[in-house]
Amino acid sequence: MSSTNRITKPHEIVERALELSTADGCVVIADEGSSANLRWAGNALTTNGVTRSRTLTVIATVDGKEGTASGVVSRSAVTADDLEPLVRAAEAAARGAGPAEDAQQLVTGTPASPDFTDAPAETSSAVFADFAPALGEAFARAREGGRELYGFANHELVSTYVGTSTGLRLRHDQPNGTLELNAKSPDRQRSAWAGRSTRDFKDVDPTVLDAELAVRLGWAERKIDLPAGRYETLLPPTAVADLLIYQMWSAAARDAVEGRTVFSKPGGGTRLGEKLSELPLSLRSDPNAPGLESAPFVIAHSSGDDASVFDNGLPVPATEWIADGHLNRLSTTRHTAGLTGMQLSPGFGNLILDAGGEKSLEEMVAATERGLLLTCLWYIREVDPATLLLTGLTRDGVYLVENGQVVGEVNNFRFNESPVDLLSRASEAGRTEKTLPREWSDWFTRAAMPALRIPDFNMSSVSKGV
Repeated sequence: MSSTNRITKPHEIVERALELSTADGCVVIADEGSSANLRWAGNALTTNGVTRSRTLTVIATVDGKEGTASGVVSRSAVTADDLEPLVRAAEAAARGAGPAEDAQQLVTGTPASPDFTDAPAETSSAVFADFAPALGEAFARAREGGRELYGFANHELVSTYVGTSTGLRLRHDQPNGTLELNAKSPDRQRSAWAGRSTRDFKDVDPTVLDAELAVRLGWAERKIDLPAGRYETLLPPTAVADLLIYQMWSAAARDAVEGRTVFSKPGGGTRLGEKLSELPLSLRSDPNAPGLESAPFVIAHSSGDDASVFDNGLPVPATEWIADGHLNRLSTTRHTAGLTGMQLSPGFGNLILDAGGEKSLEEMVAATERGLLLTCLWYIREVDPATLLLTGLTRDGVYLVENGQVVGEVNNFRFNESPVDLLSRASEAGRTEKTLPREWSDWFTRAAMPALRIPDFNMSSVSKGV
């Protein structure tokens, strides 16, 4: 067996790809993933499994008279024999491309990760050692209470290795766990949902979630029809997270400067420094936030308005996007920071909203004279980028609150709202807590949000969806 064929470890693959490169610059990203999952229906496990994955991304840069071009090629299940064709494909893509607008010198000077040459981290079914027995207990309680539980638990662990021709050797291990639980009445006329994000399944208890869902199914025994209109509405943390994640996806500095987003100022410029909320809101991201840890350096598999392949390895600092209710930062790459004259703010791996509130959602319900309590939102879509007007549906329970008590379940609605406008109209924020954004849980799970009280949330039409 040749020495090349023995190259199987991620760091060895990165090093070999860099050795093979004849480009002027090269970035290699190896993503080694493993996942474990459980699925259940009707109070019984249905499937479980463990999977492995490997993806290699090669970014070649070629300097020319008119600038530097880049070529990016990614492939899955890469072996040692696949390396040279992959590297050559990236180089060919670079030589066939025009100068890259976002071209910068590749990042240098970051100390190597001490575990760069270690084997990738792996998850397994052992991550559910404590969770699975508790899930069995939840099944038993649900059967006794006349409920049926459906859902899944998924745990992923991705080890990312970044190596460059300028000497960077960085690694980050990212655990990501999600739990989604649906409770249904036997006739399927009532449904309630709860979800949690977790790093290791040691901080989630399905029996607690089942107890919450039992209460919500009880609320749903009384049905109340309400028309479309504006209602005082309590948005739970999961719904707030879904809306603000979309807001952050729309917060690229260049788009704002060019007049294309809600953060563009009429007549030119941006809304940086503008007061967005009367509440003392802080919206921030921090790679070291406890329980929400994310990559402390840029990992960019492709370039866009909010990411650049040339920035791979760039340190990601803690960033306050909204400070004391004022717009404080917009996301930039090195290229767009130079174009706009703004501070370098390279993206976000988690999102935390805090307004100093101390009330739980239950306490906010108790202080409500009349209003709606949502469970979650789904099918969120953009209507107008200039105002960030979004539309979507409520799901798995909208409840009417009167005199501090939930008195029944109302019909679902379609909503039309801008998260930026919602922040300006929010009259109260509760206690910040870790939450699972239901709509975006396939892409983004690391969030901590408070519940928000909106005096006039726009339920634009009645929906027949569940």
